[in-house]
Amino acid sequence: MTELADFAARLTALTDGRASAPRIRDGVMTLSLDVGGLGADQRDGLAAAIREGGMTVPGVSDVRIAMTAERRPLRILAVASGKGGVGKSTLSANLAIALHRLGLKVGLVDADIYGPSQARLMGSEDQKPVARDKKLSPVSGVMGIPMLSMAHLVEPGKALAWRGPMVSGALGQLIDADWGDTEWLVVDLPPGTGDIQLSMVQKHKPAGAVIVSTPQDLALIDATRAVSLFAQAGVPMVGLVENMSGYACPHCGEISDPFGQGGAEATAQDLAMPFLGRIPLAIDIRRRSDAGDPPAAGEGPHADAFRAIAQKVADWAKAN
Repeated sequence: MTELADFAARLTALTDGRASAPRIRDGVMTLSLDVGGLGADQRDGLAAAIREGGMTVPGVSDVRIAMTAERRPLRILAVASGKGGVGKSTLSANLAIALHRLGLKVGLVDADIYGPSQARLMGSEDQKPVARDKKLSPVSGVMGIPMLSMAHLVEPGKALAWRGPMVSGALGQLIDADWGDTEWLVVDLPPGTGDIQLSMVQKHKPAGAVIVSTPQDLALIDATRAVSLFAQAGVPMVGLVENMSGYACPHCGEISDPFGQGGAEATAQDLAMPFLGRIPLAIDIRRRSDAGDPPAAGEGPHADAFRAIAQKVADWAKAN
């Protein structure tokens, strides 16, 4: 590998792909750097590091950087399940938080139009989005994560008696909002394979899908249907999460498995898709989530469980 090619490889790693291939002419190295979404200190620090590295390439007497602010395309990560009651919304909220803590620019959409829950989970029930230039501006959830839910737009407890086209239109408004420099949008889909799921795969084409299931056979049968829907639409599978996996007695510490054990991992193997990990059945997760303080925002074994799954998702995102 030549000195320039070696520097180019280091440049890609240093800038996370934001820099163009460097060129040298008459001793001057030139390249462009996408600084969209970076603060002034980040931008200046990155430019200084590039210049310092560029000056080590033999024959280079000057390094010139053209800074641009090109916005990266928004990519959708769908979180889905074949049936309700498997903890998909809790997983979505904690996954978004854990990805944020890993450094990804993440937003969150609650696509369950009839039964939205993310406003409660993310402690943002009292906020209302505003519209600018016919686009909604997201509200701020836990740790400042931008998010939108129908719970932010309708009165608490009000039932929505909407048919398919209206639901699809509402989903479009949430996803096509002004997400700023957000790069990954975690979309918490309702259970099943109905209108919203079809609108998602046909109109908004997720970059990948995470499937959530409990270990029991009935849930896994429905999870397999969800996998099939995304596979037919050509949406890549990020992996399968086993939720409510094992319960530790708060008195004696004994682990029991009210929903079974290992079913999701076995199903992932049968479907030739990655297994992302397990989240235990724990009262602390339920209490903190209901209080708008998801465990992934703190520390401890439950935060670690969500972080381990998020790391696998982040690795997938970086590779794709």
